[in-house]
Parts: sequence; C-alpha cells; structure tokens
Amino acid sequence: MSEELAVARKTRRPSRAVLVGGIALTAALFAIGGWQRRWIADDGLTVLRTVRNLLAGNGPVFNAGERVEVNTSTAWTYLIWFFGWLTQARLEYVVLGLALTLSVTAIVFAMLGSATLWGGGRAQLLLPAGALVYIAVPPVRDYATSGLESGLVICWLAVLWWWLIRWSLAEKTSLAGLFGLSFFAGLAPLIRPEMTLVGALALLMIWCAPLPVRPWMFRALIVVVAGLVPVAYQIWRMGYYGLPYPNTAVAKDAGGAKWRQGFGYLWNLVGPYWLWVPLVLLGVAAVVVVRSRRIDAPSSWSDPETKPVLRLRRWLRTPAAVVALVLGSGVLLTVYEIRVGGDFMHGRMLLPQLFCLLLPVMVLPLPYSRRAMAIVLAATAGWALFAAGVTAIDSDNRISSSGIADERLYYAMTTGHEHPVLAEDYLDYPRIRAMIGDIAKSPNGGLLINSPSYRFWHVVPPPTPVPAGGAGHTVYYLNLGMAGMNMPLDVRVIDPMGLAYPLAAHTFRFPNARIGHDKNLDADWAVVDAGMVDKNPWMPWFIDEGWVSRARIAMTCPETQDLLASTRAPLTVDRFGRNIQRSLGYARYRIDRVPENEIERCDVVTPK
Repeated sequence: MSEELAVARKTRRPSRAVLVGGIALTAALFAIGGWQRRWIADDGLTVLRTVRNLLAGNGPVFNAGERVEVNTSTAWTYLIWFFGWLTQARLEYVVLGLALTLSVTAIVFAMLGSATLWGGGRAQLLLPAGALVYIAVPPVRDYATSGLESGLVICWLAVLWWWLIRWSLAEKTSLAGLFGLSFFAGLAPLIRPEMTLVGALALLMIWCAPLPVRPWMFRALIVVVAGLVPVAYQIWRMGYYGLPYPNTAVAKDAGGAKWRQGFGYLWNLVGPYWLWVPLVLLGVAAVVVVRSRRIDAPSSWSDPETKPVLRLRRWLRTPAAVVALVLGSGVLLTVYEIRVGGDFMHGRMLLPQLFCLLLPVMVLPLPYSRRAMAIVLAATAGWALFAAGVTAIDSDNRISSSGIADERLYYAMTTGHEHPVLAEDYLDYPRIRAMIGDIAKSPNGGLLINSPSYRFWHVVPPPTPVPAGGAGHTVYYLNLGMAGMNMPLDVRVIDPMGLAYPLAAHTFRFPNARIGHDKNLDADWAVVDAGMVDKNPWMPWFIDEGWVSRARIAMTCPETQDLLASTRAPLTVDRFGRNIQRSLGYARYRIDRVPENEIERCDVVTPK
C-alpha cells in the first residue's frame, strides 16, 4: 500500500508542475498580448470623466449639476476612483494597469477552477485548452485594456466559477465561506446589469442546496447578505439619478429587439475566426473525458425512496450543476445580446458569453495513455495560432458595412497614435484640437456644434447681457470621452445620442440605424436647452429658426420638465423620494424628436 502511495505521489508531482507552468505561460501570453494592443477607447475616457468629477467632489456625474449615470458598470467606476485616489497617478495609467491586471487574474482563476473540476490531484496532465482559445481571439486582447469594464466582468465570472466549484466539492463549508460566496454573487448587478442573470442563478443554487443546520434561518441570511449592497445601491440610484438602471440602458433602449442585427453581430465574431471549430472540438473532448471516467452518482440520488425534490437539491451542490450554470448562463446571455442587436464594437459584448462557455474546458486532462486527446489539444493550439493573426474587419476605415467597428484600429488610425492611451492622444482626432481653440476664442461662452469641416466649430453665443465671467460653454458632440477628458470640468459636454444627455436619451430609436448610434437629437433642441441665441445669423446655417421656436414650445411639456428636474433640481429629501416613486415612469418616458409631433403628443398649447 505504501508503495502505491509513493508511486501516486511521484506521478502527481509532474502533473502539478505542468498545471502551474501552463497557467503561468497562458497568463504571461495574455499579459503580453494585451500590452501589445494597449489603448483606451473613447468610451473608456467617458468613464474617467465621471471619476474626475468624483475626485473633484462633484459626485458620480458626467457634468457637474446634472445627475446622469453615464457608466454602465458601477463597480468599475468606484474601483478606478479608489485606486486613483490611492495612487494619485494619472487616471489613464490607473485604468490601464487595473484593466490588464483584472484580465490576467481572470484567466488564472478560470484555469484553477477548471483544474479543480477535472481533479488536479489525479495522475494526469492538465493542459491549457479553452484558455488558449479565449486569449487567441483578437478582441479579447483588445479589451484586456481599453479602459472599459471587460476585464472586471470576466474576473468576477472567473472567481465566481472557481468559488462555486470548490463549494460544490467541499464536504463542509464554513459560514464565512458560505456568506462570502453569497455576497460575491450578489455583486452581479453592480458589475454589469446583465450579469444579474448569472448572479441570480448562482444564488438560487446556493439557496436551494442542502444546508447542515437551521436551513431556513441560513437561507434568510443568504438573501440578506447577497442583497445588502445591490439593494442599497439600487435605492440610492433611483433617488439620486431618477432611474432604475444606468442612463446608458435608456439611451440604447436595452429592452428593445433587433434580432437581425444581433445575428449579424454574432457572426461578425464567430465567422472570421472560425470560432465554432475549437468550441466543437473542446466540447466533444470534454464529453469523451466525462464518459471515460464513468462516474457513478451517489446511491442517495438513485434511491427510489428519496424524494425527487431532495435528489434535485443534492444535485445542485455538485460540479455538474455548476457546469450547467455557467454553460446555461453563457447561452442565455448570448440570446439576450442577439435580441438587443449586439453592439458596434467588434466582439466586445459577446466576450463574457464566450468566457462562460469556455470555463469548464479552460484546461483539459491528458491521461498518459490518451493519444486522441493529445491530437485535440494540438489542433486547438494550431487554431489559436491561426486566429491570433486574423484581422476581422479590413475595410479602409475599420468599420464594416453593418456599422460594426474594430475600435482599437479605428482610433489608432484616426489619431495617428499606435497606442492612444492619454486624453491628449485624442487631440489629433478630427475636430478635437479645433474644439479647444474655438472655446479659447469665445470667452463669453456658447454652445459648440461640430461643423462638416475638421478645422472649426459653430459657436452659438449666449444672449446679452452676458454675465461676468461668461455664460459657460456647452459642447454638443457624439464622442463624449475625448471631448470630456480634454475639457475642464466646468465645460458641459453632452451628446445627441443621449449617453450623458437625458433629453436625447428619452427619444425614440431610428428603426434600422447603426446599433448603439440609433438615436440622434437635432442640435436645435440643444440651442434651446442651453439658453443660447436662437436667431440667425448667430446659429449655424443648417438650424432653422422655426424648428428652434417649436422645440422651445415642445420643451414646456410638463412631463418633460419633470423628467429634466429629476436630474437637475436640487437634491432635497422630497426630490429624492419623488425620484424613487417615479423612476420607472421616467425610464419609460419618451419624447418625439420632431417638435411638431412632440407638441401634439404632449398637447402643449401653442402661443400665437
């Protein structure tokens, strides 16, 4: 018996060394690949403008004095704020390092969870498989930095996966471990709203699984621990912002359906890289490994005297249930993303789904006698080498005919910087340097509207008499991040799509417009809202006086004024309570971008 144990230990040592080496090599490759493609997207700079306002004491807003939640991931905003405050470093460098660190950490935890699933202590080699597939996909390395929350999302998924697998295999779980897992799963809506699906399913699994003592008391405590932070934040969000979810969900109508565009977005990721090939290979390989082990279920599962409900509850605390959870979550999230039409950034919004589907096969066992498995892993590695060098969108401007863009290459090309990281790098983007110059030339303030030329902006002046120090500047432009980060915080930056501008966010979508850019409120409304001169020749030639005057009438609609007051009125106790009560109504409220139609919709009395 002692000789058998000695042989087993000798066999496990190289197995463990191979696993550790595989994880280290994969993490290093991912870190190098992410660094080689480092950048910060315009949307990433948008996040940093909110963090600047937080550090300046203006609150979690994009423009001081207007309570709009521009960032989709609450946790990402406050993580950047914390490390920015802690290090006092430039926010661009903070977010670059934080995003890359979280992305690499995600791969490590994902592989550890998969190794635990397949049995790290067995006499077998555990080799990188799904992890190589994931890091080989070019958009994965693009969004390992970018300034967006992609790294945080997959890191949360990876740690949750690792924790659930350990929980499912443990004979006993401490109360601290149980409540810690519940708390972590409950953070889902703060990571990204759609991650609520994954967190809710995980919590349901934990809640329904057998508990050792006083099960109903502990189930109640699980609900309290999991919901404490997200429910408190949700109440605060509704009172502070006047919405039940981030303003980005209103601007992009996240509840709408655009199935055709969604399927196009899916194929835009799967097609160019032949992504279905490794998914099928690894899926078949995993099934073969499971069948070859012939793991028998515990006798209590098949005992006819055991109630079906009890058998189900016992099954919920098994690795098989955790695998079903992550695979089911990946499928459901994919269906949701297809339904809403996908996104305009190549691959980005499908990366968490791909990550979920690959979690069980991040590493795969290679038994010493399995030649077929070695062939599958070699084929996967070969595919990874092919996919890593593919350019999916090779048009001149890096934007496909369907409006999906390779954002990193697009901004590298249009700014002339291979790695646009700092806000100043975007001064070389068309119009941005001219914007700064025209602001300097208009000390009295005004509304800046971009012209067809890259060399100047239209500046609509404020009415006289101009207050001492000027009436302030408002920039009306689509690219919020590069405009906002290159402007002082006292310059208001709003957009026609509505990410930072509630009036535009609450318009209707154009039916077949580019996804993510399918709202566009005319600048006429911004002239009225900013209180600038509404007569020619002080307005741009393409703005009509009659249209502006009718927009002024339309904006007197009581419901519209109440909506704007939810973000602009002083935040008193009464205002906070009213926002909570009316937040769902505010989220559903829509205005018509055509002033005549809006006047008719609201039944506004038109003055003679």
